[in-house]
Amino acid sequence: MTKEILLTGDRPTGKLHIGHYIGSLKNRVKLQNSDKYDPYIMIADTQALTDNARNPEKIRNSLIEVALDYLAVGIDPTKSTIFVQSQIPALFELTAYYMDFVTVSRLERNPTVKAEIKQKGFGESLPVGFLNYPVSQAADITAFKATLVPVGDDQEPMLEQTREIVRTFNRLYKTDLLVEPKGYFPEKGSGRLPGLDGNAKMSKSLGNCIYLSDDAETVKKKVMSMYTDPGHIHIEDPGKVEGNMVFTYLDVFDPDKAKVAELKEEYQKGGLGDMKIKRYLNQVLENELGPIRERRMKFAEDLDSVYDMLLAGSKKANEVANQTLEEVRAAIGFNYFKD
Repeated sequence: MTKEILLTGDRPTGKLHIGHYIGSLKNRVKLQNSDKYDPYIMIADTQALTDNARNPEKIRNSLIEVALDYLAVGIDPTKSTIFVQSQIPALFELTAYYMDFVTVSRLERNPTVKAEIKQKGFGESLPVGFLNYPVSQAADITAFKATLVPVGDDQEPMLEQTREIVRTFNRLYKTDLLVEPKGYFPEKGSGRLPGLDGNAKMSKSLGNCIYLSDDAETVKKKVMSMYTDPGHIHIEDPGKVEGNMVFTYLDVFDPDKAKVAELKEEYQKGGLGDMKIKRYLNQVLENELGPIRERRMKFAEDLDSVYDMLLAGSKKANEVANQTLEEVRAAIGFNYFKD
């Protein structure tokens, strides 16, 4: 049976947090354990360089941290090919070809790109590489002929950009070589995990996240600082669960939904203090994160093996991407010389 190829990944700009874990990492583990899929997971260091070119040390240091997080959550290199983007030269040549199929105005209209440019505050200092990264993503996806790309809902415009490039290439060169990818989106109701402070976005720059590598004491301190209900001053006061991050996180992480419902009812009536529910949430998180932390520490004891794993994955990815590149060159007519 032919397996569907999945392509996904992360930028190495820091350790991964529990928002990544809920939003994508758990899903990747589930998908790799299915007989239906052949996953390729890319550590997108070149893409990270588009807004970190003056701080490459940040990327180099983060590369191994992301790899450790992958292994710790259960991503298995015998089932998923984990590779490093910068080590796959074919991706850059494909990007160069695809740039001729996209106008600057089309890139500027991409809503995901527009939002990220505004968030980064580039102004007139927008790097060309950052504006062009949807084209680079198209190269990443098509190099492996990925049929499915697990992403958040906000990434659909990026996938549509890839599909447009695929259709243009196939039409111009009268081929069906490139594959139009589909998105594999999170289940409804399992959207982005908000930050500890109630901010809609969990971000290291905002200092409002729990990392997979945080020790137990750090997690506890962060949980105790979480935003709850500012009007819930005394234990006997009725409290609100909407917008209360402790209950938001319990809804996501506590498998005992009946217990969560009971706590919500008690909190809303009055008689349940914030410290008590925070201590309960801390235990729930420790049950989830403790085993991940222990596995991470074991992998960190042998970093040479982790780098060997990345090298092996990159070699395999290179072979696949090079084959696609040769086919793309032939379709364009750039195969002038025969061996």
